Amino acid sequence: MAHPSRPPLACGALIAFEGIDGTGKSTQVARLVAWLRAGGWPVVETSEPTKGEWGLKIRALTLERRGAVAREDELDWFLRDRMEHVEQTIRPALRAGKIVLTDRYYFSTMAYQGALGLDPKRIQEMNEALFPRPDLVILFVGTPELGLSRIARHRDGGRDVAFEQSGYLRGVQALFASFRDPTIRPVDAIGSPDEVEERIRAIVTPLLDQLATPAVT
Repeated sequence: MAHPSRPPLACGALIAFEGIDGTGKSTQVARLVAWLRAGGWPVVETSEPTKGEWGLKIRALTLERRGAVAREDELDWFLRDRMEHVEQTIRPALRAGKIVLTDRYYFSTMAYQGALGLDPKRIQEMNEALFPRPDLVILFVGTPELGLSRIARHRDGGRDVAFEQSGYLRGVQALFASFRDPTIRPVDAIGSPDEVEERIRAIVTPLLDQLATPAVT
């Protein structure tokens, strides 16, 4: 049974779901959204790349086209897409006291563009100068082989040949594992959806307890 809707929070919260392709992020975002809404929490669900102008350019990349785009230009596309995403969706929701769940944020840019040879720390500094830091980053930990096998089984239309190459994903996974940030909480992506969901709820619950506690003035 759903709880009565809670009033808007004094301040919103931003939760980013990160990890390599095929680790189950999208499934778990949808599950967490349903669980939070059942508890009366005000929630906004979103993802990157967006379906805006720059997000569609990113989504249209193929392996051949990606090779024709300079790494810095590709990074610029991600930054422009995130700028629109933050201004149109994330910041308004945070100002309205909502919990924002985004399937990918700038840690993905650090890992995926970093695996192409760009400096992840520089990418982090660029993003944090422009965009809100997440309150919580749920980092899905799984192998490229598992991810690619899940994609082959479940995704209509095959896999994204520009970003879903096993060798490339191994480099991305290594970078994700190297990140040290107090907002990052790794979660084992191996197991049934129910098992992974329980792990995520255990990570999110302390943040909810904090949000539900009135600030002392």
